[in-house]
Amino acid sequence: MDKFWIKSYPAGVPAEIDFTRYRSLVHLMDEAFGKFAQRNAYVCMDKFLTYAELDVMSKKLGAWLQAQGLAPGARVALMMPNVLQYPIAIAAVLRAGYTVVNVNPLYTPRELEHQLRDSGAEAIVILENFAHTLEKVIANTPIKIAIIASMGDLLGGLKGSLVNFVVRNIKKMVPAYSLPNAIRFNSVLTEAASMNLRPIELGHDDIAFLQYTGGTTGLSKGAMLSHRNVIANLMQNEAWLQPALDKEPKLESLTFVCALPLYHIFALTICCLMGTRIGGLNILVPNPRDIPGLVKTLSKYRFNMFPAVNTLYNGLLNNPDFAKIDFSMLKLCNGGGMAVQKAVNDRWRAVTGKSIVEGYGLSETAPVATANAADSVEFTGTIGLPIPSTEIAILDDDARPVPLGQPGEIAIRGPQVMVGYWQRPEETKQVMTADGFFKSGDIGFMDEKGYVTIVDRKKDMVLVSGFNVYPNEVEGVVAMHPGVLECAVVGVPDANTGEAVKLFVVRRDPELSKEALLAYCHDELTAYKRPKIIEFRDQLPKTNVGKILRRELRDSKA
Repeated sequence: MDKFWIKSYPAGVPAEIDFTRYRSLVHLMDEAFGKFAQRNAYVCMDKFLTYAELDVMSKKLGAWLQAQGLAPGARVALMMPNVLQYPIAIAAVLRAGYTVVNVNPLYTPRELEHQLRDSGAEAIVILENFAHTLEKVIANTPIKIAIIASMGDLLGGLKGSLVNFVVRNIKKMVPAYSLPNAIRFNSVLTEAASMNLRPIELGHDDIAFLQYTGGTTGLSKGAMLSHRNVIANLMQNEAWLQPALDKEPKLESLTFVCALPLYHIFALTICCLMGTRIGGLNILVPNPRDIPGLVKTLSKYRFNMFPAVNTLYNGLLNNPDFAKIDFSMLKLCNGGGMAVQKAVNDRWRAVTGKSIVEGYGLSETAPVATANAADSVEFTGTIGLPIPSTEIAILDDDARPVPLGQPGEIAIRGPQVMVGYWQRPEETKQVMTADGFFKSGDIGFMDEKGYVTIVDRKKDMVLVSGFNVYPNEVEGVVAMHPGVLECAVVGVPDANTGEAVKLFVVRRDPELSKEALLAYCHDELTAYKRPKIIEFRDQLPKTNVGKILRRELRDSKA
């Protein structure tokens, strides 16, 4: 394939990366833990954890897991928000030779049971706040070992006890549960004091993570991400981001805002693992939905990197105290997970001085496949160029490439593309082409410079009288209206046109009327793209990462 887009690369970004310098993620971690031992690796609730402490604690936890008799390659589930135990557990599971199964802590019992059964996870590390969910399903799963963590575990004697008391008794955030065979996280560390981690030889082809995906569109399935996949992607990202990081003032160490949950592939690769390789500090945010609390946390640090989704950027901008934060050391803001809206980017840049650099990827691509230049000043409206060692093809329904400028399915080939779906060979076959491209299910086109524009998910497209309407386009236009806080578009059945466009809006201006919005859309959108129905809502349903759930809106009867 002619990688003509490389001519559009920013100066200093290589066409290819060499991921073979690391045998595995464990090799990468061992190097970083030694090299950056004295640096702070994480901070949560004002408690810092150094790389040396991370090294020691993860070795202890890993040794304890090995002592329980788990076979090499066994799956270990992690079900926590962003607390200090999470990165310790990730490192421990990988160093012990096992596979991490990241679990959304807000899962219902049905969703949790499916993931634990499907993955075959035999052990779980879970925050006590969610242990009641595990109690309801544990008997139906292969889980033999449950390690219970608490918010205050690693915060130190008095502070830890106080935090646990408040969480349990004042805020009532720990529903009653009964897991009689479970063991406490701190008890594991105590028991493991004299244990030694048995080194395991891991290679590029070993599975590091089962990253579950598809939960918003159907039955959740595990994307098998090998050590090669994740090493490649974190190094691809590091190479891509270098032009922005090289700008003055140059920093010896980077501070990341880790507000996206670590169970999400974006935060896992960019914050946790790339952060480890370069010896960065991650500010762990347990609850990013608490915008006032997040603003208070951010005001304590001079942070350099802030990966987030459009809804989180938007939420922060609507907090009056956000603009008072010191952004003087902010170098890079990455937007992913959903389309970044121009209206949000423009406001963000006005407040912080930095544009949101939009990229694109999926759990299946570990995750990043394309990105705009890291030192971009202008908002391009595209998802950028294929990153180093990555090829993008735009395919028709028969998996044949379409001409430049024509829309088709975005397909990705590169060392970051997953091994396949866990125990689902048929589904893997459906998404992989014979020549190794992963078919994303997203519709987009590529221009003559190699920039890709995503127009929508196949399944979210609205068909109005034979015309394709892409919700992202309509939402982007509506979001520019000053009276609109958030919006979402879905297709609904219509007797005359097959489908009609329905618009859901959360108002910024309580006086905004349907008539005013329809008039605005009349001026901005061609007839078949205009909403036929408008419904005002107090809020829109979202995943825990902040992606708006169009499916839920489609299924709602209101």
